[in-house]
Formats: sequence, C-alpha cells, structure tokens
Amino acid sequence: MGKQKQQVISRFFAPKPSTPTPSQPQNPPPTTPPKITTTVSFSPAKRRRITQLNSPHSKLPKLTHPPPTDEPNIPLPNPTLHQKFLNKLLEPSQDLLEPSRISNSTQAPNPKYTPLEQQVVELKARYPDVLLMIEVGYKYRFFGEDAENAARVLGIYAHMDHNFLTASVPTVRLHFHVRRLVSAGYKIGVVKQTETAAIKAHGANKVGPFCRGLSALYTKATLEAAEDLGGGTEECSSCNNYLFCVVENGAGDMDSGADVRIGAVAVEISTGDVVYGEFDDNFTRARLEAMVLNLSPAELLLGRALSKQTEKLLLAYAGPASNVRVEHASQDFSRSGGALNEVLSLYESLTESKSAKTRGNYLAFEGIKAMPDLAIQALALTTRHLKQFGFERILCLEASFRLFSNIAEMTLSANALQQLEVLKNNSDGTACGSLLQCMNQTLTTFGSRLLRHWVTHPLCDRNMIHARLDAVSEMIHNVISSVLFTLGRVPDVQRGITRIFHRTATASEFIAVIQAILVAGRQLCKLDVELEDDKKNPQGRTVRSVLLRKSISTASSSSVIKSAASLLSKLNKEAADKQDLQNLFIVSDGSFPEVASARNKVRLANKKLDQLLPLYRKKLRIRNLEYMSVSGVTHLIELPVDSNVPSDWVKVNSTKKTIRYHPPEVLSALDELTLANEELTVVCRATWDGFLRTFGGFYSEFQSTVQALATLDCIYSLAMLSRNKDYVRPVFVSDDEPVQINISRGRHPVMENILQDNFVPNDTNLHADAQYCQIITGPNMGGKSCYIRQVALIALMAQVGCFVPASSAKLHVLDGIYTRMGASDSIQMGKSTFLEELSEASHIIQHCTNRSLVIIDELGRGTSTHDGVSIAYATLHHLLESRKCMVLFVTHYPEIVDIINEFPGSVGPHHVSYLTPQKEKATATDHDDVTYLYKLVPGVSERSFGFKVAQLAQLPSSCIRRAVEMAARLEAEVCKRDKNKVLTNCSMHNSESKDADLEEIEKAYRDLFFHVNLSLNEEEDDARRLDYLKHSKCLAQKLVNR
Repeated sequence: MGKQKQQVISRFFAPKPSTPTPSQPQNPPPTTPPKITTTVSFSPAKRRRITQLNSPHSKLPKLTHPPPTDEPNIPLPNPTLHQKFLNKLLEPSQDLLEPSRISNSTQAPNPKYTPLEQQVVELKARYPDVLLMIEVGYKYRFFGEDAENAARVLGIYAHMDHNFLTASVPTVRLHFHVRRLVSAGYKIGVVKQTETAAIKAHGANKVGPFCRGLSALYTKATLEAAEDLGGGTEECSSCNNYLFCVVENGAGDMDSGADVRIGAVAVEISTGDVVYGEFDDNFTRARLEAMVLNLSPAELLLGRALSKQTEKLLLAYAGPASNVRVEHASQDFSRSGGALNEVLSLYESLTESKSAKTRGNYLAFEGIKAMPDLAIQALALTTRHLKQFGFERILCLEASFRLFSNIAEMTLSANALQQLEVLKNNSDGTACGSLLQCMNQTLTTFGSRLLRHWVTHPLCDRNMIHARLDAVSEMIHNVISSVLFTLGRVPDVQRGITRIFHRTATASEFIAVIQAILVAGRQLCKLDVELEDDKKNPQGRTVRSVLLRKSISTASSSSVIKSAASLLSKLNKEAADKQDLQNLFIVSDGSFPEVASARNKVRLANKKLDQLLPLYRKKLRIRNLEYMSVSGVTHLIELPVDSNVPSDWVKVNSTKKTIRYHPPEVLSALDELTLANEELTVVCRATWDGFLRTFGGFYSEFQSTVQALATLDCIYSLAMLSRNKDYVRPVFVSDDEPVQINISRGRHPVMENILQDNFVPNDTNLHADAQYCQIITGPNMGGKSCYIRQVALIALMAQVGCFVPASSAKLHVLDGIYTRMGASDSIQMGKSTFLEELSEASHIIQHCTNRSLVIIDELGRGTSTHDGVSIAYATLHHLLESRKCMVLFVTHYPEIVDIINEFPGSVGPHHVSYLTPQKEKATATDHDDVTYLYKLVPGVSERSFGFKVAQLAQLPSSCIRRAVEMAARLEAEVCKRDKNKVLTNCSMHNSESKDADLEEIEKAYRDLFFHVNLSLNEEEDDARRLDYLKHSKCLAQKLVNR
C-alpha cells in the first residue's frame, strides 16, 4: 500500500513519457519532461486569486509547458488525480467559496449543507457580530469569514471544506488563541458540545449531530472574569480592563460640538469596581478626556446620538494602535424614567430570589435611585451589554459603586496626567519612567491597582492626608510585610473573589483565594489581639495610626475568618488540585445529598462489575483472573490465544500471545457505569454552581477585606519608598493660613532615580502674601521644565500621603494642579498646535482657584512672536490679578518680565544658571560653549543658547553659521527700527519745537542707552552697575516728563 501510494504521488511531479509510436525513431534523444509549476498561498486573504488559476481566459495558466515543438504533446497521466491534488493543496475554486464572501456572484439556490454546517449557519445568524469558535471533536473550528480573520491573526492555515472556508486550533490551546483574538479587538464566542458521547448514545439524539450551544462570550473587558480563561498572566492582572459607557443629553445641535452634558459609567467586571459620573463639558471635552485617560478603558460602549466632538475624542483614543474595542448601543428607552425602571427591574429580579433583603441591599436600591439621570442611562446600557455575558449581577452591589470625582479628592486633568508623566512617559507611552512606576513598591496586584487610584486622585482633605502620613510613618514591617509577601505569591485575590461571585472560578482557584484570605486574617489576628490588650493604655499600643488599626481590624475580621473556614471545610483540596469534580465535595456530614446519591449510583455500577468477576473465574477456571485496563479501555479480560470463549464475547484487542475480551454482561454494566458517571458529573457541576452562588452573600464582606489588604499594601509601598529614597515627611499648614509652597532642596522623583547623586536640587518659595509667581527664563536644556515638573510632583506626592524628595517641605493643601506644557497637535480632533495651547490655557483660567498650582511652559510659541507675547502676557496678567494662584511661568520672551512692574513683590524673575568661557559683551554669542548648572537663581537670563542646541542636534555647520549671521542681522535691524521709532515718536510729539530741541532729545536718548548698556556690562562690579541703572532711571523719567 505504501509503495503504491508513493508511486501515485510521484506521478504528479514526474510523469513518465509515453511509449514512442512506430513512426518515431527507436532511440530518440532524451527529452526533458514537462515542468509543472504552481502557485501556493497559505494566506486566506489571497484566496480570490484562484479565479485567475481556474478561469479559461486567465493570463496566468496553472501549468507551464515547454515551447511548442514539432513533437506531439506528452499528455499528463491521470489528469483527474492531478486536479484533485491541486484542489486539495492550492487555492479553493471560486464556486466553492462561501457565498457571502463572493463578490459579484450568484448564490446557489439550495446549498447542500452538512448537519454541522447547518448548525454553523444557524449559530452565525443568531450571533452575527461574534467570531465563533465551534467545538468539533478535539478541535475548535472557524468557518467562513471567521476562519479568514482567525487565520490572519493566529497565523494558521485555512482551507475549503464542503461549503465553507475553515480553520482549526486544538482544544488544549483554547485559552491562548482566545486571548490573541480578543487582544486584536474581536468579540469571541465559544460554542461547545452540550452532550457527551455517552449521553448522546442513551438519549433521543442518537443519529443526529452533537447538540451545540454558545457557552461563553469574551471581549477585552470581560476576559479576566470569564470562565476557563480568567486569572491570566501577571502583566495582564496588574492593569484595569474597564468597560466605559458614554451617553449625552439630546438638547442642542449635536453636530456643532458645543457644550454638552455627559454621563458615564465604567465597570471593571473582574474586580467589581463601578465608577460613574455626570458633568458639563465644553467643546474641548477636557473632563471626558481626563476620565478616559485616568481609567484607561479596554472597551468603549457608545450611546447613540453622540456629538461629533465626543465621538472624535473617543475614536481617537481607540485608535488602531490601542486595539480598544468600540461598540455602539441604542438608547431606545420608551418613556421618561425608562432607564431607571430598567435598572431597578433588574435589581429587583436579582434580589427577590434571596430569602431576606439586607440593609446593604436597601442602600444599593436607594443609591441607584439617587444617581444622576444620564449616569442611570449609561448604567442601563451597560446592564444590557453585560446581560449577554452573564455579568450583570455585578452592577447591583452597593459596595462597589463610587463617584469618579468628589470633594475629598483632587481630579487631575488629562493635560496634567500626560505632561507630568504620572501614568506613562511621553517618549514611548509605557509606564517605565512614570511617577506611578517610581512610587510602586507594592507586593500584590490588587495593591498596585489601588495605588494607581491614589496617585491619580490626590487627597484634598487635610485630616485624611495626615492619616495616611501617620500610617506611612508607623508602618510595621515584620508582620504586615510577611502577610503581603504571602498574598503576592497567590493568584490575584481581588479578581479571584469576583470570579467566584460570577461563578466562573475553578475549584482550585476558589480554594487558593479563600485560603489566602484566611491565612492573612489569622496572621493579622495576632497583631489585633495585642491591640485589644492595649486599649486601656493608648500610649502602649503597638500601632497608633487610626488608618492602620482600621485596615488591620477589617482584614482580620472574625466573621470573614469564620466564613472562609466554613467554605473550605466543604471541599476536598486534593480533588481540586487534580481537577476531580466528582470527588470535590465532602458529603460525610450530610451536605450535598444530590452528590451523595449520584456517587451511590456509581458505586453500585462498580459493585455490579466486581460481582461479575467471580462468575468468570469459575466459568473459565482461572482463580487469579482480574480485570485489566489498556489504553483507557477498562474491565478487559485477558486470555491466551488458544482459550475457548463464548461466541458472544467481544474481542477488543490482542497481542501475539493473548486476546482481550469484553463479555456482554460487562458491556452492559459498563454502559450503566458510564451513564452513572455522566450523571454524577452533571450533578457535581450543578452543585458547584449552586455552591458558588451561595458565595454572593459573603461577597461584600470579602471585598471589604481585600480592600483593607490593598490599603495595607499601598501604605507599605509608600513606607518602603520613603525609607529607601531618604524622603522627608511634608508639613501641611492649616487651612486658615495663606496658601504657600516652601520646598528646600527639592528633587525630581523620577530624574533622581536616573541621575542618582548627580541631580541638582532646587529651592521653591511661593507665598500668597508675598511672591506667589515665578517667571523662569534661561537657556534651552537648562532644566526649566524639569524644575516646574518637580514642584508639581512633590505637591502631588505629598497629597497622596507619601513622603517627598526634599530636605523639608511646608505646603498648603491644594485643590488642583494645572499644567500647560509641550507642543502637540490633534489631527483627529481638528486642532492645531496653537489651538491646543490656548484650549489648555482656557481650561486653566476657568477652573483654577487661589488654592491651585499652575505651571505654564512657553505659552504662545505656536504662533507669531507678537501674538505669542501678547497672549502669554495677558494670560499671566489674568492669573495674577483675578485668580491669585501659585504660578510657575517659563518663557523665552523677555517682554513677559515687564509684568513685574504691575505686580511688585508678587512676581519674581528667576533663571537657571550657566557658565560660559568668555564674558565680554561685545563678543558673546549664543554659539559659545555653555556649562549648565541647573540651579535656579534670581534674575533674568539674557541668552537662550539656541545655536548650541542646534549644534547638539547635529545641524550642518553651514546652516548654523548662516543662522548666526541672520540672527545678528535681525538683531541689528530691530535695534535700528526701535531707535527710529523712538525718534519718530519724539518728532511727532514735538512737531512744533525747534531743531535744537530735537537734537537735545536725541542726545538725551543716546545718553540713556549708553548708561543702560553700562549697567548691563557684567565686567563692572554690582555697585557701579546699580549706579548706572539708577542714573538711567532718572534720564528716562526726564524724557517722560518733557
């Protein structure tokens, strides 16, 4: 057989020449057999090229023959087999492609589908927007367009099978391939067989195909909470996967992009965190952008009739590089209050099955009713969306709801998050080099997620800040660190308890999560006992911090420990580790009677098989006869080849010396055993689902425990950071004192990690009753931006509750940190660089108060010099006059410094210092070598050293020389123009005066310019330069009074 097959295959590639006819020479010269060339493509996207191969008018023939000669053509042997070979391994023919994927072709009126294909057609009609993975034997198969998409993403081969293009993956790799497809932005549906072979053989569907149904849906927002696929890799578990739903009010022109009112709900299905908010937003959608960047959702659910400006922002966030999935939902609420009624009906349907409604359920009911209208609409859309995944129950837990922003927390704008690099750096968009990455010393993944919230929502309440600082100062390392190290080695506990609530957790995961909480609680109980003993003597307490005591008490709650121990006592850990669902439940104490009954049936079936063995021993006269198992086939009777056995015994397999049989009685008993095992499996699965359902009553309590453990982890992280980096505790003045920021030897927390001891610290002194604005000038790359970021980050870290990188810090509690830095445009939103600058400046002016910190870096550089200077000056003037907030203003415009004259004592000029090799005024240029000192000193910098930066950027030297010449020429022209302008103004003012007066005025101006230049000469001592400056002031005053 093998040889014949080899001969057949070889005929495709090397056909033998036909026997020569008598008219030909007996010994013709050898001829080269025709060369068969084909084009093989394994990419489904190229399958339409088969039309070129099969079309009779194609210019690319499938076979390439030698040029025609006088000799007759040599026919191909067995062309039918050859065509079958091409059809099997090459591109499918056009008429075999799925009709829905063929363009400009007619569909067959009555396609003949196989039973499996008929199921596929019905499933696809029911779930048109889902990429289906259908279980067929030991594989999951894709059909039609799904096969093409899966082949492209997974890099697998797709081929034609009957009426559909198909591809497949093995069942053991399901989780891997689902994650890859979900990461690519697809909505994945897994279709499993709903019956086994044994149940099918004893049921009504004996001759039909296996019954199949959609068992699970997966998207990026639901993947971690889903069955069989949750608890992913460590890098996946540390990030959030919010489903973010946005709706708008219908008032006004939605196409204009004007001010709108927005409602939003974000749900983290795998942790139970529900965030909601409703707010007014202007055309820039700054508040919506801040919420999106803060939460970093993995999936967007957009209500219908969104304004173009809102949709542009959200679609720009969900760009091709992000793989964020976007889905639209219709807001077809029939009447006013329809959204609220829909949400409340869901809540009532989920709670009415409970025996008694607890006080927490009542609070949840009242809390949902008190939500804003647009937030309720977003909640209703989110509920509809989650129903198809079976995760809507998470929205009815009052403990998980929270407002996105409140008066106790500072909400950082999108500009502040980006420009201060709080969550991601601005170079490659990763967390490396961000403030969060610098501060994150947590030991658990759920602690890391809570720390992210702390960093993006600094506290605005002075007492809460002091509570965190006290806890950081008093963190206990020996007990708490060991508990956190233990929790860090187990799966994500927070997502674990939520998966248990969703009834998607495995038995081993359930035991691991509950056991971790139980062990942590018992370890902290030892510390709690010491706290109870020290109540009469507060000074002798081991822990004085209120926040630490509250967190430890919640994490070691006796009710949680008791509930955890009770849950674990009902399960067999060894069976859970082996994934043995049939032996998972402990029924010795009378629990789970259904499982006990099903186990009894299995025991009786095994007993029946054991009772047959003595009969066969007696019948065959073999005393030591035993059942044996081979390759998964059990209860075999092995006998020698020459043994006489009844004719109704079924031969299963054999060796050279033995034959193995199944007697008919054994076959009948095995059928009963198989059916009993299947029934036991079904009962155990139902019991496991019911067991997980009972956990819903403990979920809120366990969630509070995990939240307390996460708080301890965050405090531990801040304590380790403060101790290892030699940070100091900030001091906050009382609220009735003037706003102030006094930092001694402050350091940038991220740059300090990079530069270590080479970082140059700087002092900052701002006070509402003294100097509350610093205008900072200096050379390019001198450290201006680093300094203002450093001040903002120190203030942010202090209000998070962390120690700060400085020698000392005395601060007032700020209500906001606003930034305007960098230069970038937004093509998707239709905004130029200058419009982005002014939009950010407008947001600052509208929202900052006298308790805010505002940092502005080079405002006005996106337009002409005159316009830029004017807008920068006017913006700073408004902040100083109307808002009186703390301001750090970086600029290269020397005209801005003149604002000091209007706000004497409130504005101070500063610049970053530097050294140059020559100091002579006549020869100094921006092309000189410069040494940056990175130290902030009072005064105004006269030079920016832009040409030095051009040299560092490796601009051609010819370009730099031409630029230097052009700069000198422009500077001379400007000076000449200013001089002529002054003379012209004077001439117009004194048009009736004599020529002698004009000469006198010109002489006075020359004298003024001469003394001003002397006062700027750095070779003179400071005393003489001050005298020259005073004399210049007197001359100027005389000219003004003329």
